[in-house]
Amino acid sequence: MSESTTAVDPADVERVRQVAEAARTASRRLALLSGAEKDAALHALADALDAATDDVVAANERDLSRGREQGMAESLQDRLRLDPPRVAAVAQALRDIAGLPDPVGEVVRGSTLANGLQIRQVRVPMGVVGMIYEARPNVTVDAAGLGLKSGNAVILRGGSAAAETNGATVQVLRRALEERGLPADAVSLLEGGHGVVRALMTARGLVDLLIPRGGADLIQAVVTGSTVPVIETGVGNCHVYVDARADLDKALAIAVNAKTHRPSVCNAAESLLVHRDVAQAFLPKALAALAAEGVLLHTDERAGAQADAAGVAHDAATDEHFATEFHGLEMSVGVVDDLDAALEHVRRFGSGHTEAIVTEDRAAARRFTAEVDAAAVMVNASTRFTDGGEFGFGAEIGISTQKLHARGPMALPELTTTKWVVEGDGQVRV
Repeated sequence: MSESTTAVDPADVERVRQVAEAARTASRRLALLSGAEKDAALHALADALDAATDDVVAANERDLSRGREQGMAESLQDRLRLDPPRVAAVAQALRDIAGLPDPVGEVVRGSTLANGLQIRQVRVPMGVVGMIYEARPNVTVDAAGLGLKSGNAVILRGGSAAAETNGATVQVLRRALEERGLPADAVSLLEGGHGVVRALMTARGLVDLLIPRGGADLIQAVVTGSTVPVIETGVGNCHVYVDARADLDKALAIAVNAKTHRPSVCNAAESLLVHRDVAQAFLPKALAALAAEGVLLHTDERAGAQADAAGVAHDAATDEHFATEFHGLEMSVGVVDDLDAALEHVRRFGSGHTEAIVTEDRAAARRFTAEVDAAAVMVNASTRFTDGGEFGFGAEIGISTQKLHARGPMALPELTTTKWVVEGDGQVRV
């Protein structure tokens, strides 16, 4: 049963109310912290996480073991897995956040009016931010760190597949906050079934913002079933288009990297489109290279002919293949007649996440960047760069594919709203 249709038990509503009210109280304390205080707390959280690496990895192994017993796909296991280097990386992400500018208090714009009123628009925390996400335990730490730096309390509801890992991680973070004299309820883990999720989604007035992060079904359930405002983080059906005037060596490296560097994540490429003028020169090498990396290839008729010429195994691509975010070593491949056909294919099947063109033709690149409707558009670069860390934002809380307030990698500024501060000297309106 989806979260959007689950009946809400009064006990679930009460549980969410208690967690949200505690988070609201914590958020008021966080909003008053100086940048230096928040940065010191982030370093303390990172140190605590490093010190608890063995406990977190042990909890993660229990989740992985249960997942393997239940037949969890390897791509999902990769998303779930935390080993000591990955724990160190998420701890380092907290330190990286500490090194970023504090958005709270930033003046977005301001002026002095003719009547002497001084007005300015300043960034302020959202307040209480809820995260509903699947088996990505790094999200737990990223959300806590970004929430703290931006002055927000966070309520986390991770997927059941990562229950042990999230529980152990949040325990470490809450304890570290208390040791710094800060409210532990700045980071809360909401446990329970679909009824609790539904109660969180309808906690309007208690929760200021919800951010879903996961597969298409989860995201749509939250978007369509919430009364709390939602920032939609969409699925990543990303394309690499190799244009007629592409540098084919660059194109080969980009296509293989975009698909195979980490195929389980949302910025991995799922489709490869190739201009017909370079298909014969490019596709045999590209398909062979992808197949050598273990990629299962779904090809249209013209791409299939090049696969046959190269002796590469493939099957026939359908519209369903072209519309699928595989989360693994699979890729749909098509040959298009021209840039217009590539743009039309992306419009039809793209998810608004990341699209890439490989070309030495500046006019083609300009058209692609102007006409593709996506949160990020790459020219001669892998789709894998759509990431808060790679963009220099530190950790990210998600990649928004909507068009309101935030789009693309969401970091600290996207977790704030604004207020107008107006200072006068007795002025009245006449």
